[in-house]
Amino acid sequence: MENLWLNYAKRLHSIARTGLTYSQDVYDKERYSEVLEMAEEMLSLIGHVPIERIHNLLSEHSKGYTTPKIDVRGAVFKGDKILLVQEKSDKKWTLPGGFADVGLSASENIEKEIKEEAGISVKAHSIYSIRHKAKGDFSQDARDFYKIYFLCDHSNSRPLNPGLETLDARYFDQNDIPPLSTGRIIEEDLKLAWIHKENPQRSVAFD
Repeated sequence: MENLWLNYAKRLHSIARTGLTYSQDVYDKERYSEVLEMAEEMLSLIGHVPIERIHNLLSEHSKGYTTPKIDVRGAVFKGDKILLVQEKSDKKWTLPGGFADVGLSASENIEKEIKEEAGISVKAHSIYSIRHKAKGDFSQDARDFYKIYFLCDHSNSRPLNPGLETLDARYFDQNDIPPLSTGRIIEEDLKLAWIHKENPQRSVAFD
């Protein structure tokens, strides 16, 4: 679960960004700018990172009316084993996926991500979970995310082939999960993929 003060700082940052976008009063803009600076200082202190990093991280994701980013992840099975990719950034493993790109539907995005990160073509056929990242046991993040998890089927038999952002791609048994990149995936959402695979009529999980 996300740190409470981190949640407050993110919400203050969002309110300040929105106020700066829509306010017409010069004095209100000055106050919103001050709140924005305070929120970034709070995020810097909570995360123990330089304030410049916080500013750069949020400036491109918080223009205009601030809304959560969308992260898509796809579960692909081979028998009872699930596909995971190893990230170059932290050398840990995750379901393939990433930020949703503008101009593509959510399912088109995950199909593209899996092709880029694991080298195989898939077809997304259902959603098994929609989560607010801040509600799960993920690594803390100054940004805010909704995470959409898909079940996907192979559309060909090509071998796995890691992409530019991945070191490796393999199938893993449920009892042999490698160290996970917890900024991207947690074990709870992996296990939920197996549950939905075995119970396709199960309702989509959400919070």
